[in-house]
Amino acid sequence: MPEIEPSSPDNNALFGKYELGKLLGCGAFAKVYHARDLRSGQSVAVKVINKKKIYGTTLMFNIKREIAIMRRLRHPNIVKLHEVLATKSKIYFVMEFVKGGELFAKIAKGRFSEDLSRKFFQQLISAVGFCHTRGIYHRDLKPENLLVDENGNLKVSDFGLSAVTEQIRADGLLHTLCGTPAYVAPEILSKKGYDGAKVDVWSCGVILFVLNAGYLPFNDPNLMAMYKKIYKGEYRCPKWMSPDLKRFLSRLLDTNPETRITIEEILSDPWFRKGGNTEINFYDDYEMKSEEKDESPSTNLNAFDIISFSSGLDLSGLFDNSHNAVDDGERFISAESPEKIVEKLEEFARAENLKVKKHKEFGVELDAKSRNLVVGIEIFGLTDGLVVVEVRRKCGDSESFKQMLKKKLKGHLTGNEASTSTSR
Repeated sequence: MPEIEPSSPDNNALFGKYELGKLLGCGAFAKVYHARDLRSGQSVAVKVINKKKIYGTTLMFNIKREIAIMRRLRHPNIVKLHEVLATKSKIYFVMEFVKGGELFAKIAKGRFSEDLSRKFFQQLISAVGFCHTRGIYHRDLKPENLLVDENGNLKVSDFGLSAVTEQIRADGLLHTLCGTPAYVAPEILSKKGYDGAKVDVWSCGVILFVLNAGYLPFNDPNLMAMYKKIYKGEYRCPKWMSPDLKRFLSRLLDTNPETRITIEEILSDPWFRKGGNTEINFYDDYEMKSEEKDESPSTNLNAFDIISFSSGLDLSGLFDNSHNAVDDGERFISAESPEKIVEKLEEFARAENLKVKKHKEFGVELDAKSRNLVVGIEIFGLTDGLVVVEVRRKCGDSESFKQMLKKKLKGHLTGNEASTSTSR
């Protein structure tokens, strides 16, 4: 099958199924197009991801997880993933087309009334609670990841940073640092582990504040100053907010996750229930209902079908892992510059008598010949002041790698010899 580069509407149909239209948006690694399903005439959105740009990065792991997660979610307030297609160089997410665009764009035009804020918040909680009952935690809820359809209903999108129950450690908590700074919960900043459901509730609280206030509760041009405000829960409600909404927000934005309001408590809150239409059942079989509405399925299995039938959700066929890299390692956050981290890696290599090979601007390979071990380290920008350091075992003995990582390498990079591991 020839490679189809979806750069204009004049190209042949993608896989003979989708007629690609105008570009809706683009980022460093993906482009999103409007398209038409040639079988049904229905509008869809197609996200095109360039494999070469994501191979060996944290994004590849996120995309694999996003595919696996979105397959499990069928809900009226969650963007539906129809199928995933792939060629040697690209991955195509074929998704529900949400005509109204981002909620963020609507807020930018002016704050919402309390009633409209409530409507969107109710739909958000319906989707988030549905995810939680299925062991899925979004971890990056913000207006940019919320879409509005032509009927004015909210749709949650972008599950690239989501976590699943299987990622919870023995202490019952998640440990990966992620999310968007202004919406991140204080317990994530403490780096001691967090409950995925509780950090989603916090982000929902920030979203609700933004809907009615028209601005962020925690904001500062200095990132660390903003984090201090989040950690202390320092925010001011505008004068037009009702006492009930202020009280409700104080429970959503409770800095103590143990006393923060839960999804179940949200459902019975007077402000949330005002106006009726709050019959939310997180256990409704939306999947079955949506399947009943679909046309007869094709007899041809595509990549998406193969993923669905795989108990291990092995997505390697989509990503062409020809380099045989071992997905064994961890990531952690650092406030040091990439240059300083590379300098520390070189110091560590000299001390441990390791061979150093730079393979990218901020990528280093450590070769421990005596231990038959090769370790790859890459550094990615997260914000203006933070980076993600990813350490992977590329080949060699797993136990030797763990000993090096936990007892020496991470401690050298973070300056904390007793640093806690955050396994992938």
